[in-house]
Amino acid sequence: MAKRKKTEAAAVTPESQNVFGLRPMVVEQPVTETLEENYMPYAMSVIISRAIPEIDGFKPSHRKLLYMMYKMGLLTGGRTKSANIVGQTMRLNPHGDAAIYDTMVRLSRSHEALLTPFVDSKGNFGKVYSRDMAYAAPRYTEAKLSPICAELFRDIDKDAVDMVDNYDGTMKEPSLLPTTFPNVLVSANMGIAVGMASNICGFNLHEVCETAIALIRDPDHHIMTTLPAPDFPTGGEILVDGVEMETLYRTGRGGVRVRARWRFDEKERVIEIYEIPYSTTAEAIIDKVAELVKAGKLREISDMRDETDKNGLKLAIDVKRDTDPEKLMARLFRMTPLQDTFSCNFNILLAGTPKVCGVGEILDEWIAWRLQCVRRRVYFDLGKKKEKLHLLNGLKKILLDIDRAIAIIRQTERESDVVPNLMIGFGIDQIQAEFVAEIRLRNINREYILKRVEETEQLEKDIADLEDTVKSRRRLQNIIVEELRAVMKKYPAPRRSTISYAADEEMEPEEETVEDYPVHLFLSRGGYFKKITPLSLRMGGEQKYKEEDGPFQSFETSNSRELLIFTDRQQVYKTRAADFPDTKASQLGAYLPTVLGMDEGENVLCLVLPGDYSGELLLFFENGKCARLPMSVYATKTNRRRLTGAYSDKSPLRTVLPLTEEQPVAVYSTEGRALVFHSSLLAPKTSRSTQGVGVLTLKPKYRLDHAALLQDTPIQNLSRYRVRSLPAAGALLREEDRGEKQLSLLDETSKE
Repeated sequence: MAKRKKTEAAAVTPESQNVFGLRPMVVEQPVTETLEENYMPYAMSVIISRAIPEIDGFKPSHRKLLYMMYKMGLLTGGRTKSANIVGQTMRLNPHGDAAIYDTMVRLSRSHEALLTPFVDSKGNFGKVYSRDMAYAAPRYTEAKLSPICAELFRDIDKDAVDMVDNYDGTMKEPSLLPTTFPNVLVSANMGIAVGMASNICGFNLHEVCETAIALIRDPDHHIMTTLPAPDFPTGGEILVDGVEMETLYRTGRGGVRVRARWRFDEKERVIEIYEIPYSTTAEAIIDKVAELVKAGKLREISDMRDETDKNGLKLAIDVKRDTDPEKLMARLFRMTPLQDTFSCNFNILLAGTPKVCGVGEILDEWIAWRLQCVRRRVYFDLGKKKEKLHLLNGLKKILLDIDRAIAIIRQTERESDVVPNLMIGFGIDQIQAEFVAEIRLRNINREYILKRVEETEQLEKDIADLEDTVKSRRRLQNIIVEELRAVMKKYPAPRRSTISYAADEEMEPEEETVEDYPVHLFLSRGGYFKKITPLSLRMGGEQKYKEEDGPFQSFETSNSRELLIFTDRQQVYKTRAADFPDTKASQLGAYLPTVLGMDEGENVLCLVLPGDYSGELLLFFENGKCARLPMSVYATKTNRRRLTGAYSDKSPLRTVLPLTEEQPVAVYSTEGRALVFHSSLLAPKTSRSTQGVGVLTLKPKYRLDHAALLQDTPIQNLSRYRVRSLPAAGALLREEDRGEKQLSLLDETSKE
């Protein structure tokens, strides 16, 4: 025992003692317990009370600021100093005046961060598209609520939402704002919490309201028909890919590609950029362009400057003589933030729980929540009318024998006994008796009595109507629809961002001149592609193919020519012969689905040489229709790798025929029939999505098999199959018109 005490005493050194000479106490605690007790409450507070927006589209900081401005009378009154608003808001938001003013700046009209700004501002509030344009201090600026805020606070005094205590219990504030439109999708919102984040892009107010109405009327409504793409306050051009947008709308995660809008002044040789992506700034663009110019990668640019003024954003790029502005802008889009991707993460709080939702799910949740708000408002109105009816029913009993009531009051000695005596004398409750006792003597007349009786009858009708409304989901939905239509009419919101249905990705611009020489191109049925020089073809042996594969198309062309690869997923891949290495006949060649990065299960249908895009294409579909399109619909200003929505998806594509001049065409069906007609009978269309016109009349169990130019077919009895009007059924093929070789699914296109 003595030895242990001696050891313990020896362990106490001057370094281990505090100023009082006592040994410091060390308490062990598992790290999991520390996280649970200390870190988790902080994390949940950040998620629920700070960073993630709720179904009304606001974070707590937004909601507290707007509600305090509403309580200050700034919805209908004049502007007041921002410093005054900030000071008052600290009664609800204790996180400091700087954070409150930052919130006001983002919500302001002058800052241009929102499609529908909620703060009508005056003064310098900076710009969302500028990194260096600082906003003025709150003592210099003024603000009030925008008119659209009336839609945020409608019925807030009618128990539409829950009211909760503020942080010190001195006043009440709303837990949510009863917005009459889906602000959660209209207002862009970004927040970084602990372990999660939220990044919601804005959508056009008119389109969102229209979509909400359509979903109320038809829960199976296809959202993209009324809500084609997001909309950004800074404008720009949105490059829409149908598959990507569908994924974003379904899952709530994805990217929206946006690029700047520009114009070219031919006389001054200046490119003017007047709209930029929402996710970048003018300074970031200028810095990147300057870096590339110094590196010698943009020799066409002589100067770039920021000419932004009170009329809006403008970046000016001086270009050298003989510079093609289209090609220069294509390179700038690829190399600078002039084209950027807005990454979306639709993470919102639903009943206090963060959840990533698709657009449809968000609208469904908003409609359900709005139904609850409207129902609570109707209940409130119903309660008020019932209370008034209750008072009038008591008054009615009194007015039936007013002389008796007067006698009771006159015979009552003490004032405090008037109400109890009236209750006993007429069988009414205390509330009714209090109301009767307060009636002035001048109101005891016939006119007053008749008006009160009529009012009672109207109240009974109103109460019956409100009770029916509360029970009817359809009537509640009609109220929401009427309010949405009123918002659309009262607050017109033209779309700011234009929509372009463009490629998924762009080809790298070629820095060196492509060597041009004659080549032979071969495409197999399985999608293998070969590029062989004439010399190698003469010296080579038999063409090599995989088992069950074989020759499909062949061309004589040059190495610099462009190629269009049609697939069975309504897509066209644009490439060049020079992108493929020279090969030999004894090799399999390049497998196009892998080389071009096609989607899983996507197959090659055919290859077309567009030349200068001056010809036309005939697209034959399995349902017997044919679409005649100018080749120019597949020409693009930039060398895009993939074009989506290349043709109609209503029926599988069977044959693609290039057409350089009017000539006869033969069409075959699986029934063994053939039809010959002149191409001039087909009217050209301008939209790639056209379904075409009927050419071949088919019986239910048959389909169009393939088509070919008449000169490439073995048909001898031309008059048997020729028709002068479309559609037609054709005639059964004779033996001599079949030819020795069976035609493939897609006939070989004519050589260029």
